Amino acid sequence: MKIPKSIITGGAGFVGSNLTDHLVRIGHKVIILDNFVSGKKSNLSHHKKKDLKIIKIDISQNKNLDKYFKGIDYVFHLAGLAEIIPSIKNPKKYFINNVIGTLNVLEASRKVKIKKFIYAASSSCYGAPKKFPTSEKDRIDLKHPYALTKFIGEELVMNYASQFRMPNISFRFFNVYGPRLNTSGQYSAVIGNFLTQKKNKKPLTIVGDGKQTRDFIHVYDLSNAFAKAIKSKSVNKIYNLGSGKRISINLIAKIFGGKKKFIPIRPGEPKNSLANISKVKKEINWKPKISIEEGIRKLLRG
Repeated sequence: MKIPKSIITGGAGFVGSNLTDHLVRIGHKVIILDNFVSGKKSNLSHHKKKDLKIIKIDISQNKNLDKYFKGIDYVFHLAGLAEIIPSIKNPKKYFINNVIGTLNVLEASRKVKIKKFIYAASSSCYGAPKKFPTSEKDRIDLKHPYALTKFIGEELVMNYASQFRMPNISFRFFNVYGPRLNTSGQYSAVIGNFLTQKKNKKPLTIVGDGKQTRDFIHVYDLSNAFAKAIKSKSVNKIYNLGSGKRISINLIAKIFGGKKKFIPIRPGEPKNSLANISKVKKEINWKPKISIEEGIRKLLRG
């Protein structure tokens, strides 16, 4: 039986390294393309050399990606810049990384007969939604350069699917958490912040009144959705990837335990987010399995 070969762009990052673990576990040979700006070699150090090839490369700067794509079955395009406030400070950098980078990867993938191309899109394209749960058909409201560049990337992926008959899928991630989550930096997400604060015995900083809700999805469930998608017949489709559950920041703080400190609201953040995941459940036969309580307890155990 032929061993499946996969490329993961951004494979040394939080989601990419967890996806690498999953693919290696199900028998794939994996090539990682990463510029190691936010990805870490330590995220991949537990893998054997025979399962994994790591190439340090910037996909947005490099025109000659073709040589890495020969004989590849699956492409998982996760590389990109992912924070809101830095995108407002430097929109051009985000455009180069998230749009030009995606175009370069699509071009290299188009030239080989891949079985599936999966793009990591973002639920930020919904802005501050009016409808809950939010479905893939709901209004697009691009509030900042990060959302804009991820959405243009998705439009490119869908355009290539119809124009060049590529077997493409776009997954709009909601709030992903789990092992190797980014816990450093001013703009890391709430669970990452809480983890750092808990480790350093500091109070948990809650933005606003903490009643705002988010849809959190564990990275293991996310990786499982990728694995299901490559086996499915679905192409040229967009799917929400979330838990379909509304979780308040106060509940997250309660699971973590300890002292709390309330800080002012940050501009541009939606009050609530909740994914309608009925489409992905039906068409890819996937559903999330890890509850927020179980996911956070696993993280706290380290």
